[in-house]
Amino acid sequence: MSNLIETLEGKGIKLPANLVGVLSGCKGATLYSTTDELAAAATGGLQNETFEVKYDIPGKGMYTEVVVDRVTNGISANYTEAYMRRRDPNTMVIADNKPTDKVRFKDKFGYEFSELRKETEEWLKDQELAVFFYFAGSHNLGAGGIAVCPANAAFFALGLAMLQQIVPVDKVDASFSLDSVIYVAPPFRHTHFDGKQVVVHNRTNELHEVFSFNLYPGPSAKKGLYSVLLDKGEKENWITAHCSTVLAISPYDNVTTFMHEGASGGGKSEMHQHILREPDGQILIGQNVVTSERRLISIPMFCEFRPVTDDMALCHPSLDKGNGKLTLVDAENAWFIRVDSIKEYGDDPFLEKLTIRPKKPLLFLNLETRPGCTALVWDHIEDEPGKHCPNPRVVVPRELVPNTVDKPVSIDVRSFGVRTPPCTAESPSYGIIGMFHILPPALAWLWRLVAPRGYANPSIAGAGSGTAMESEGVGSYWPFATGEMVHHANMLLDQIVASPNVEFTLTPNQHIGAWKVGFKPQLFMREYLTRRGNVSLRADQYQPARCSLLGYELNYLTIEGSKIPSRFLKVYKQPEIGFDGYDGGAEIIREFFAKELQKYLRPELSPLGRKIIEAFLAGASVEEYNELLPMANNFPDLQK
Repeated sequence: MSNLIETLEGKGIKLPANLVGVLSGCKGATLYSTTDELAAAATGGLQNETFEVKYDIPGKGMYTEVVVDRVTNGISANYTEAYMRRRDPNTMVIADNKPTDKVRFKDKFGYEFSELRKETEEWLKDQELAVFFYFAGSHNLGAGGIAVCPANAAFFALGLAMLQQIVPVDKVDASFSLDSVIYVAPPFRHTHFDGKQVVVHNRTNELHEVFSFNLYPGPSAKKGLYSVLLDKGEKENWITAHCSTVLAISPYDNVTTFMHEGASGGGKSEMHQHILREPDGQILIGQNVVTSERRLISIPMFCEFRPVTDDMALCHPSLDKGNGKLTLVDAENAWFIRVDSIKEYGDDPFLEKLTIRPKKPLLFLNLETRPGCTALVWDHIEDEPGKHCPNPRVVVPRELVPNTVDKPVSIDVRSFGVRTPPCTAESPSYGIIGMFHILPPALAWLWRLVAPRGYANPSIAGAGSGTAMESEGVGSYWPFATGEMVHHANMLLDQIVASPNVEFTLTPNQHIGAWKVGFKPQLFMREYLTRRGNVSLRADQYQPARCSLLGYELNYLTIEGSKIPSRFLKVYKQPEIGFDGYDGGAEIIREFFAKELQKYLRPELSPLGRKIIEAFLAGASVEEYNELLPMANNFPDLQK
């Protein structure tokens, strides 16, 4: 490894002193340049079909963290603890003294991080290591870095190298910007953190260091580098959005580009899904949870769509096209796709075909597999007998996804997804959101500040199935940001103001009132708005919602001659709910907004942002929100 250090220095790349100490003092290190090399190493070599990632834990002995199988379509990794199969929302702590609204390491654990850092480096020196360079971002926008991982956790390194592009060492030269380092030390969650997932961020003037003390890639390999991008954007005043993006083409050749935002479980990956037909060719809108009635619709042709981003998008100012719209590009090299909605063969033919015989090895998490078998995305591992893991995942390189758009795109519609519980008059909840609502930009900003985490969130450890509202935080990316939330709130508002030709919508998933609908609302919205193209909605098609925080509700919605029943547009029309159930749900939403928005009323909040929040506190109508920040040109009757 000393030869590597000398080679890099000869290329004009100077590694941090702490990293040099680890690499020069370790038992041995292998430098990887391709994901195929890491896939081979994931089971300790191609000769092994199965491999246990285990460590000697004082007081526990040898502890197996993960069982890794080599399968015909890649690598399958299964955690021995159900807790480790989902992201813990409280993983992040900050080691440095730079401005932050997050918990600092010393405040949470009672001692300086420098002590743990020294222990971590000493532990790494006692290991065989896997090392590789990566670039988080695309189109030369983002952050370069180097990962240092115990060699027996090569499956974890594989996930990181897939999600954020691995850079071969022969491609690393003086132009490579070393902006970040990831250190991985799994045993420390047992020895120091009571078994919990912890990721420590240490920001210096030159470097963003990420210390991952667990092996679930969600908060570290994926979101840890999301933190690096957010930190870079916070310094330079741009955002890496938490969203999926899809370019949709109607049967009449209208093209509409959607940006779908929301907390984990909010339907980002699902925005890429095809709508499935029933055996008779119809499409199920939903099933009533009280009466078991099923409601179907006929749509002869669907829109074609082309994926752009799955979860993270660079919204860099250099991409702006001067068209009054937000322009973005994918921030990832692979997609971390949750497959909990695929219960059996045929539920998602597109993804099934993509994952069964891929052209390159994939990484599967939380699926029931055996060495040498084919990992099937509907075979979810059980957390306990009879209870399947709600967070099965597959990492798919975007180059394998057909028809992806690799260039920057301008956004026509920004939708925001909310995972909603069932709602009835007897049990009111926030599940009163109709098929989709039209939001004035000011309201769209407020929804992005409160960012409801939603009902029965499958991605979050500890998320129950109750109907209480919890916030993911500003931009729905706040769990991954290291800085100050009001600064991010201001950047989001500036972004909205700078893109006046973008429409904003709000859409639920899982339930519309008493109807279980899955992710159909956002897919029907995608179908309808793509067909409409740039044509304005008729003035009689929408009206202020009974709950002003829901913006404008639709009076009617017709897709290819088939009408969506009004009970799915105006939830109070459902007999199980009525006005009483709806108003009870509206009050839950208002109380949630009141609690969450108070924290943004700080002196550094922008004047316009303060006006919008104060308007909410004063009980503003939908029209008053629109006056503060007028809607796009497709709503001429609402222009002020």
